[in-house]
Amino acid sequence: MPHAALLAGLLGTGMVATLLAEATPAAARSTPAPRIVEYRGLRIPVPAGWEVHRLDRDPDRCVRLDRNALYLGTPGEQPDCPARLVGRTETLHIEPRSEPSARRRAAVRADRLARHTLRPAAGNDVRFAVPEAGVTVNGSYGDSPEALQNVIRSIRLTGSWPAEPPAAFRRAVPQPVPDLAWRPPSGAGTGEKRWARGRGFDTCAAPSLRAMAAWRRAYGIANIYIGGAARGCAQPNLTRSWVRQTRRMGYRLIPTYVGLQAPCTKFKRHRFTARNAAAKGAEAARDAVHRARLLGIPRRKPIYFDMEAYNSRDASCRNAVLRFVDSWTRGLRARRYVPGVYSSVGSGIVDLGRARGIAKPRAIWYARWDGDDSVYADPALPPEWWPPHRRIKQYRGPHRERHGGVTINIDSNSVDGRVY
Repeated sequence: MPHAALLAGLLGTGMVATLLAEATPAAARSTPAPRIVEYRGLRIPVPAGWEVHRLDRDPDRCVRLDRNALYLGTPGEQPDCPARLVGRTETLHIEPRSEPSARRRAAVRADRLARHTLRPAAGNDVRFAVPEAGVTVNGSYGDSPEALQNVIRSIRLTGSWPAEPPAAFRRAVPQPVPDLAWRPPSGAGTGEKRWARGRGFDTCAAPSLRAMAAWRRAYGIANIYIGGAARGCAQPNLTRSWVRQTRRMGYRLIPTYVGLQAPCTKFKRHRFTARNAAAKGAEAARDAVHRARLLGIPRRKPIYFDMEAYNSRDASCRNAVLRFVDSWTRGLRARRYVPGVYSSVGSGIVDLGRARGIAKPRAIWYARWDGDDSVYADPALPPEWWPPHRRIKQYRGPHRERHGGVTINIDSNSVDGRVY
């Protein structure tokens, strides 16, 4: 006789049902349905553990790529981002297309994204339009696009979505930027120096043009993160026009690429290996030059690779870093850009200075948060290593500063080095 029938005879069917329910694992009894978010013409199942942020209601929100999140809408003009973020994971940022006519009139297939395929890219990011829904989808991922691809494939299109006023389709028009009198020379032979000396700042996301104008009297040099698989902040302001206009204000820029990190770094999802170090260094150089050109940064200008601190005592890891930087340096030279490297004094910079038999970067940007803004006083760096006009020192870590009524989270730098 089956056990269930025997128990039913002895205890009654109600008691048996209760016992069987209690014996069933909780996950099998009830799997919570995913949260569904609707935005314009999309229905988006939100994965468990993901944050959801409506940027139209929270315009100061920073679009961070280092935590699982769904961002909806257009970022504000000046997001409140950290001074620095390295690393990224799976995120989605879905924003309205820039013009009302973007919506296509063809029939909508609800499952159009169900077979959408993501292929690995050097920058670990993706961007594509969905005209039927009136949106552009921006995504980031960690070491593989598979998890993000699954999220995108779960999205469904709807047949209609409420009409919105024209203002909802585009970013708020910023106030006029003050027209500062200084103009840099333009074109070859104008005498603009390849290097700059003075105070500089770096921050995770390029500030708005209004913020850059407000800060111009305090600073003349600023970093920009142009790309890379470990760049941790979205860059809604960073465009070719932004670069041109900040240069017209008189700023010199430090273009920086945040790619894969050392095998022994703490950033576990964004590492090259001892085996592929040279290939990944060459790949980073290609992608960095491509992104620099998109921003209008010409040849003979520097691009710094951001190599975060790693365990320099690990010989295998150290040698992998040197092979990576050798390929990075050769790749930029071949494309007629100036190779630079950012790293900590205690790992990347000292290792490069001591190395033999590799192509070394033309310029360095080193981190030593000791509060001393002298570029040449560090005892770990002999004077013959990257002599005048090839050094930048990051001497203070994340903090907030306010100039011209605008507050930004920054790191502080002292510059006597190559810039754009």
